[in-house]
Amino acid sequence: MKINFLRIFFVSIVFFIIVVFFFSLTQSSKYDTSKMVGKKISNFEIEEFYNNKLISEMELKKSNYNLINFWSSWCGPCRDEHEVLLKLKEINKLKIIGVNFKDKKPNAINFLEELGNPYNLILVDANGKKSIDFGIYGVPESILIDKNLTIVKKFVGPLKPRDYVEILEILNK
Repeated sequence: MKINFLRIFFVSIVFFIIVVFFFSLTQSSKYDTSKMVGKKISNFEIEEFYNNKLISEMELKKSNYNLINFWSSWCGPCRDEHEVLLKLKEINKLKIIGVNFKDKKPNAINFLEELGNPYNLILVDANGKKSIDFGIYGVPESILIDKNLTIVKKFVGPLKPRDYVEILEILNK
C-alpha cells in the first residue's frame, strides 16, 4: 500500500514537471515592447543625478518631444550609441533625458567626461526599480515620448544612424 502511494506520487510529480516543461516551450520568449507604443506615462518620478531632486512628468511636458535614454558606464553598447545621442542633442525639438541605470556615480561622471554629455537632464535609477515601469530589461534602451506623455516609439538596444533618421521623421511630422 505504501509502495503504491509513493509510486503514484512520483508519477504525478514527473507528469506535472513534463506538462510545465512542454507548456513553457510553447510560450514566446521574444522581447516585445510594441504594446507600449501609444500608452501614456504616468507616475513618473525619478531622482535627478546631481542633486537628488525628484523630477516628475511635469518636466516632460515642457518639451514637444523627449527621448528618455537608459544607460550605464559599464555598458559597451551604450558607448556605441553615444555618437548618435550627441547628434540628436543638436535637434531643438527634442529634449534628451538620460537615466543612469544601476551604475556608480563616479563611473557615470567619468563616462560623460570622456565621451561628452548628450543629455539635457540626467536622472538616476540606482537599483533599477524605476526602469521596470518603462519595460526596461537592460541597457541601452530609449523611449521617445510626446508632449502628452504618450510613448511614440521604443528603441531596444543601442541607437543606430537609422534610428536617428527615424526620430527626425517623427519630429518633423
